[in-house]
Amino acid sequence: MIGPGFTPQLASIFEHLVEEASGIHYGPSEREVFGARIAAQAAEAGYPALLDYYYRLRYDDPDGVETRALLEGLAVHETYFFRELAPLQQLVAGHLGEIVRTRGRARVWSAACSTGEEPLTLAMLLDQAGLLERVEIVASDLSAAVIQRARTGRHGRRALREPYPDELARTYLDVTELGVTSSARLRDVIRFRAQNLLDDTGIEKLGLFDVILCRNVLIYFRDDSIMRVLDRLGRSLAPDGVVAVGIAESLLRFGTSLTCEETGGAFFYRNRR
Repeated sequence: MIGPGFTPQLASIFEHLVEEASGIHYGPSEREVFGARIAAQAAEAGYPALLDYYYRLRYDDPDGVETRALLEGLAVHETYFFRELAPLQQLVAGHLGEIVRTRGRARVWSAACSTGEEPLTLAMLLDQAGLLERVEIVASDLSAAVIQRARTGRHGRRALREPYPDELARTYLDVTELGVTSSARLRDVIRFRAQNLLDDTGIEKLGLFDVILCRNVLIYFRDDSIMRVLDRLGRSLAPDGVVAVGIAESLLRFGTSLTCEETGGAFFYRNRR
C-alpha cells in the first residue's frame, strides 16, 4: 500500500514527469504500483516528502542523474528467450538473408531489449543460418542497469519458458538451478548500449538499420509518444528496411508512412522510400 501522501495531484505531476522523460505512461489503474515505486525511489534518494522529491527532479537535476535513477526503478523488464520466435525466424530466413546475399552485410537494432534475451535469440538464429558474422546487432534499453546485466549473460530461470526449441537452448544456453547463462560468443557480437527512445540525437548517432525490433514496447506509451517514436524509427530505417512490433501490436491506426506487409504469417512494417 502507498502512503496517504501520494495524492491524485502528486500522482498527476509525477506521471507527467515520467512520461515526458521516457514516454512510459502510467494511468489511474496502475497508480498503486506507481506510487509505491515513487515512494521507494524518493526514500532511497533521501526525500521523505514526495513534493520535495518532485522539485528535485523537476528543477534541481540538470544532468538528469536523479531522473534516470527514478526511471530505472520504474521500468518494466519483462522478456525471455525465444519470445514470439516465428517473426524472428521469418526475418532471418527472408529479409535479413536476402540483404546479406545482395549487399554482403546487414544491421539490426533491438530497441528496448531489457536484459538482452531478444537480441541473443536473434543471434542464435543468425548463427544457425551461417549469417551471424555478417549481421551487426545493436541492442539498447532505457535502463543502464539492465544493459549491464545483458552484457554479463546471466539471466534468471524465468528467462527460459516452456515451450522452447531444445536444440537452440542446448547449443547456446547453460541452464542450471541458479539460472540461465548465454553464450559469450553471442554476447560478444552484440553492441549493448543504454538509449532512451525519446532521445532523437542519441538515436540518430546509431545510423541506419535494415531491421528494427521494437516489440512489446509501444503498449506502454500513449498515442502522441508512439507517433514520436515511430517518426524516429522511420528515419532510422534504411531504404526498404522493416520494423517488427509485437504480435499484439499494430501501427495501422497511426497513419505511419511505413507499409504493413504479411510474410510467412508474420507482420512487418516496411520503409518504401
